[in-house]
Amino acid sequence: MAHQGFFQRQASARRNTGVLVILFLAAVTLITLCVCLVGYMVTRSESTGLAFADWLISRHGLYTALAVVGLIGAGSLIRWADLAGGGDRVAKMVGARPIAPDTGDADERKLRNIVEEMAIASGVSVPELYVMDHETGINAFVAGYTPGEAVMVVTHGALTQLSRDELQGVVGHEFSHVLNGDMRLNVRLIAILAGILMIGQIGAFLLRISFHRTALSARASRDRRGQAIFGLVGLALLVIGYVGVFFGRLIQSAVSRQREMLADASSVQFTRNPEGIAGALFKIGLKGGYLETTSHASDMNHMCFGESTRMKLSALLASHPPIQERIEAIQPGMFARLRSRLRDTEPGAALRSAGAPSPVPEAAAGFSAGSTGSTSPLASRSPQKLSDTVGTVNQRSEDYAVTLLNSLPSTFRNLLYTRAGAVQLCYALLLYQLPPRTQQQRLALVEAGSILAPNPELLGKLLPALASMGTGVRFPALELAMPALRKLDPDERSLLIAGTETLIRADNRLSLFELAMHTFLRRHLAADSARVVPVRYRSYRPVTAQLQVVFSLMARAGADDGRNREALFDEAMAGFTTGREKPELLTEVSVTRLRQALMTLNSLSPVLKPGIIDACGHCVLADGQVKTTEYELIRLVADQLDCPMPPLQA
Repeated sequence: MAHQGFFQRQASARRNTGVLVILFLAAVTLITLCVCLVGYMVTRSESTGLAFADWLISRHGLYTALAVVGLIGAGSLIRWADLAGGGDRVAKMVGARPIAPDTGDADERKLRNIVEEMAIASGVSVPELYVMDHETGINAFVAGYTPGEAVMVVTHGALTQLSRDELQGVVGHEFSHVLNGDMRLNVRLIAILAGILMIGQIGAFLLRISFHRTALSARASRDRRGQAIFGLVGLALLVIGYVGVFFGRLIQSAVSRQREMLADASSVQFTRNPEGIAGALFKIGLKGGYLETTSHASDMNHMCFGESTRMKLSALLASHPPIQERIEAIQPGMFARLRSRLRDTEPGAALRSAGAPSPVPEAAAGFSAGSTGSTSPLASRSPQKLSDTVGTVNQRSEDYAVTLLNSLPSTFRNLLYTRAGAVQLCYALLLYQLPPRTQQQRLALVEAGSILAPNPELLGKLLPALASMGTGVRFPALELAMPALRKLDPDERSLLIAGTETLIRADNRLSLFELAMHTFLRRHLAADSARVVPVRYRSYRPVTAQLQVVFSLMARAGADDGRNREALFDEAMAGFTTGREKPELLTEVSVTRLRQALMTLNSLSPVLKPGIIDACGHCVLADGQVKTTEYELIRLVADQLDCPMPPLQA
């Protein structure tokens, strides 16, 4: 379960979107029929005693059905538009507060450190962090449409009551949702539930209006009779609304449960510490994770680490498997060990509230003892396919992330958390290897005002640090700066990209790093960066020309002389073309052409992308080593294909 495969999970998430639509249509149909039945009972005398089936196709029936479908659709569309802002909008909806990157709070710094380590180790941008200050329960969720604009929200209870290992387990679980495409599905589900629950909300409104008017009115009995009918219709719609609630919870449960188990397993694989996430789950079992201060707790239930709201029929309608079942799936016998450990420190009442253990067959467990280790794909002489590492965290990549973060000077690291510092980093990355005089000449070419103008004071702190740390820090530093860069206005983002283009063009040469950095910024700061790319191609045949562009670049990076480059290119293309086709190695690849090629290749079905990653890996690993520029290039290709690539051993 730990490695079902990133690409299979991505494809599964896309299929689940289709399942969601089918379940939504089924719920809408049933709710519409129920409302029509109420309408039939109210208007039956006016319709001269028609049978229900005949009434449905009469003018009354059709108008009623259209009104119901319209209301449900409007409810979903309004919430959908409201959530178009992505993860930030969801965080604000529940009243969460953004955590300042340079926060002085020890618990918040602990969370940021864990998240940054996980982001660098897994090859995704650092998500925005939020905390729900008034929630004492232990819970967390991620939201957004793409990994590049994800936000992570944790409760104050999770920050203060979990140890570092337990918090790391929760962060690993949430990163699994980021990597596997669950976030987009979860945000869409909020919008769908809003529509389904609309009828019940209207019923409750009508009922309140009816009681209010009855209390104020002392008019004729006919008036009171009309108000009574008004109230009965409201009551009927409220009851039907509970049908909608039932179906909404059923949809949440159907979509969410299996993916929660997968995320638990992935967390163990990422952290290699089953006790971390198991301990966090155990504390939720003892202390609860319900969200008490937001009216959206029920809407968010399927997104959260644990159940965020109390409900009846929890065995059927809960979005998460029972806590004990999740702990036993992580490692058989873990629940009993945690209980016995707690027995020494907690009173008996706390133990009883955690429930009694019931063994789970080992075959049903996500992990068995001793199976939580993970090795680097480049650690042995016979490496795995490079695509096997996509969407994972391994021991080597996590060690690298921890070492790198500890090696960053505190002044340098803190600058990356500010908008001004992040902008200057983009300039510094393109200049730090040049002589000081040339740096000044290049910076004079950048025409920008306010925060985007070159800042000598900040550059004076960034340039020496980059020069001393070496090339390996370039992409991780850019990723650490992405939360600050995403705070730029659309106009400021355009000016930043224009400024970096000016610096890149200044010497009429394009290095591999300049190519990688420029494409990375265009991808993550463009106006449509949060847009979900639909699948357009289910075979390689229509994208042969685009593969030719990418593999030409990879072959030129992976070999020093023309003959070896051509051989590498032919080997990379061999798995994607038939015998008759013979694409040739391109002598030059422009930024525009590469960007267009990668945009097209991102429209491939997820299950076709591993072949491209492995062919790129074949070119890069042909000489048995990975240069920093080669890693940056393959990382760029993976990033543009929405395939998070952990650091390679350079």
